[in-house]
Amino acid sequence: MSSSHETGRGVLFVFGAFLIWGLFPLYWKPLHDVPALQILCHRIAWSALFVALLLLVQRQWGWLVPFVREPKRLGIFALSSALLSTNWLIYIWAVNADRVLDASLGYFINPLINVLLGRLFLSERLVPVQKAAVGLAALGVLWLTILAGTPPWVALGLGLSFGCYGLLRKQAPLASLPGLALETFLMLPLALGALLWFEWQGQGSFGHVDGLHDAMLAGAGVVTAIPLLLFAAGARRLKLATVGVIQYTSPIMQLLLGAWLFHEPFGAGRLVGFGFIWAGLALYSGAGLLDYLRTRSVKPA
Repeated sequence: MSSSHETGRGVLFVFGAFLIWGLFPLYWKPLHDVPALQILCHRIAWSALFVALLLLVQRQWGWLVPFVREPKRLGIFALSSALLSTNWLIYIWAVNADRVLDASLGYFINPLINVLLGRLFLSERLVPVQKAAVGLAALGVLWLTILAGTPPWVALGLGLSFGCYGLLRKQAPLASLPGLALETFLMLPLALGALLWFEWQGQGSFGHVDGLHDAMLAGAGVVTAIPLLLFAAGARRLKLATVGVIQYTSPIMQLLLGAWLFHEPFGAGRLVGFGFIWAGLALYSGAGLLDYLRTRSVKPA
């Protein structure tokens, strides 16, 4: 199969993944009557079941026992699963609290947070362009803080939790499907315990509303796993620079949904704050793309 055909498939897979993530508010909004923590517990439980079935079909259990026998790597994954769950919880709450624009902001600033975390924890050197990009994003966050009278906690929480999650996953790499399986397995006892508690307290939602409602809670496992599998399949076929450009599909979709479909306020003041952050992203992405093209042009045939 030609490399151009593989690249085309990779673009479709990765674009599909980010498109699904961008449309996530449409999935969580109909569940707005269910507390975010309860939705999170269902998402963890049904995701664990779905990925377990996938691993069973694909006979990919060989990694589990050796991994469990390494306490350090298992501990890193326990922390990463807690961060991922925190990220999911903030996002679900934000969508159902009419804060989709704040959620989109979190994923706009995430690449620049990754740059900052790399400098702080991995001793990665920041070139002047990266410093300028991070500075522009900081100005945007400062402007939004002044405008609202409080920092954009939803955006910062999403960006930092996902950035720290990625940082930890660098310390204990694992393929997409086994990684999601291990993370959901580690959180599963807590999620099941919480769901039993909600049921015992008479606050349980599953089985107490209607079939569509139950199907959406159970389907959370499928909609969680599918974009991750698409992303894993596509990222293997693409350059990192290409993936970096496509990743903005998700927050752009969320921004459009928040402003136009859900009619969240997006006046000139917020546009200025977002504009600083977009300028930082453009600077960062443009520099990365130029560096990639320069490297490619000098690579021997």
